[in-house]
Amino acid sequence: MGHMSISQELLEILVCPETKQPLTVAAEALVGRLNERITQGNLTNRAGATVTEAIDGGLVREDGHYLYPVRDDIPIMLIDEAIALNT
Repeated sequence: MGHMSISQELLEILVCPETKQPLTVAAEALVGRLNERITQGNLTNRAGATVTEAIDGGLVREDGHYLYPVRDDIPIMLIDEAIALNT
């Protein structure tokens, strides 16, 4: 499992493409839980597609409702790819 390294500068300019809310780096525990669900095949994204690829990290929207996956240190800032968080 690679450790995610997103620069602070990048974090300051990245916002949710839907609501323009700021994003924060997801806690490792949360990423671990999501990856467990991905492994089990029971995690879907907003488009309703099953997420099949493990995530290296995530960016959580300020309201805590959605996480944008990060793979290979690249945030995937697409509304359809966002993962709903049951918070």
